[in-house]
Amino acid sequence: MSRSFIEQVHYNRIPVKDLELSANWYRDILGLQLLSLNEELAILKINEGPSLLILVPTRDETYAHFTIDQEQAFSIAFTSPDIPGFHQHLTDHQVKVDNIQHDEGHAYFHFHDPDGNKFQVHW
Repeated sequence: MSRSFIEQVHYNRIPVKDLELSANWYRDILGLQLLSLNEELAILKINEGPSLLILVPTRDETYAHFTIDQEQAFSIAFTSPDIPGFHQHLTDHQVKVDNIQHDEGHAYFHFHDPDGNKFQVHW
């Protein structure tokens, strides 16, 4: 097969405990556009691209990341042209963030949303 039938990733679903609180956090802290919010889900748009984040309420202890040897590993990574500025912004808003790391010419760090979902941002 020379061409995939899959064109792009349209959205990622993220489990959250308090849908309204989380939707506001993603809007206010990450700067995403809140497109829709009802009792079943919140839809957020990432800038002008095609990607969406969909927040889904759950009472279960579950996350949008996984573990490897009991260590949290992110499954969603974002890009940012201003890693130090974004890191400082999250720190200023008391977001759980790891230190900025450098690896083969790019910088990255990990952060957590209010529900403990782990993400990476890099450039």
